Amino acid sequence: MNTQPLNVLFLCTHNSARSILAEAMLNHLGHGRFKAYSAGSSPRENQQPNPLALETLQKAGIATEGLHSKSWDVFGQADAPHMDLVITVCDNAAGEVCPFWPGHPATAHWGYADPSEAPGGEDAQRAAFSHTLMQIGQRLELLVSLPSSALERLSLEQTARDLAKKS
Repeated sequence: MNTQPLNVLFLCTHNSARSILAEAMLNHLGHGRFKAYSAGSSPRENQQPNPLALETLQKAGIATEGLHSKSWDVFGQADAPHMDLVITVCDNAAGEVCPFWPGHPATAHWGYADPSEAPGGEDAQRAAFSHTLMQIGQRLELLVSLPSSALERLSLEQTARDLAKKS
């Protein structure tokens, strides 16, 4: 039985909202079975996590320490942790040509609307961030509850893709 955590990378375009929410949520729910990371295909210069993403996580009791925006190129470097699963969480990143991932991880796409683009001002955006975190959490609760056999390399990609159809 493998005692190493399953490394999961969540990708989005800017790595400021959805991928940050997913990283923090999986590290919160994963109980050591998972180690989550996040990155963006094209984070803006000096990109930081969206303050509403951090606020939403804090209100949910999820740690935000260490969360920061970064390029997905960081995870293609020789000294980067090898990923077991790479999940795109926005449609833009899903359509882009991803870099070579060492170890050929399983891949899946779990699309979520961008909460930072919710119309109606800051209160509407706060509600959108909460809704997106809830959606991500539902899917991640299913992932972390799976038996080890569903998380083995040959099954992992299909398992992650099947979860995209849930909720």
